[in-house]
Amino acid sequence: MSEFRPGSFQMIPPVIKNLIIINGLVWLAEMTLGSNIADWMFNTFALHDLHSALFKPFQLVTYMFLHDNHGFEHILFNMFALWMFGAVLENYWGGKRFLTFYMISGIGAAVCHLAVLYHEMGPVMDAFHYLPTEQQQSLLYDPSFRVNEPTLGASGAIFGCLAAFGYLFPNQYIYLYFFVPIKVKWAVLGYAAIELFSGIRASAGDNVAHWAHLGGGLVGLLLVIYWNKTNRRNFY
Repeated sequence: MSEFRPGSFQMIPPVIKNLIIINGLVWLAEMTLGSNIADWMFNTFALHDLHSALFKPFQLVTYMFLHDNHGFEHILFNMFALWMFGAVLENYWGGKRFLTFYMISGIGAAVCHLAVLYHEMGPVMDAFHYLPTEQQQSLLYDPSFRVNEPTLGASGAIFGCLAAFGYLFPNQYIYLYFFVPIKVKWAVLGYAAIELFSGIRASAGDNVAHWAHLGGGLVGLLLVIYWNKTNRRNFY
């Protein structure tokens, strides 16, 4: 049985190590510098809807380095997944190609998320334009206004890593909950199905960017297929 088991945390390739350090330092800044600084960081560097007055093009990159500051579960899970799958890819490709892949996947995730948001926020903006001018001005930078809600996290780029890992090493085994062995290809397909169902359902109170996850996975998959199109030896 072909198996994949994560190596020691001492075996962290340099790009993975630096990504984890940067994400960790940014999260610590969010946690320790006060709510005003954290709010400024989210308003400035998190990803915002194209309708929002807070949107800036550089947010397509910077949103990947911010995480929820109401607990450590978000960043802990993301950094563990980044190490688990990204370390193998960096060792396989080298640091330069892996960083290129990671950034393209994250930007692709942001673009997909913005496309879905643009459609979803259309009715909100239609209602906004019927409001009196004074009320419109008061909502422009109001964080409670739906189009100003930030999107943040490395999950989109990490889903790209997961898709690439599943493509390159489909018959390797990972261990769900550290005990249940499952081939990577089935884990990836199952996770993608859950994200697709969750994105379509779009239940109230769900603040997970499911379409960003799927977008990052799709962009990562297309990129690794393009890079690997002349080398199929790892797929079967």
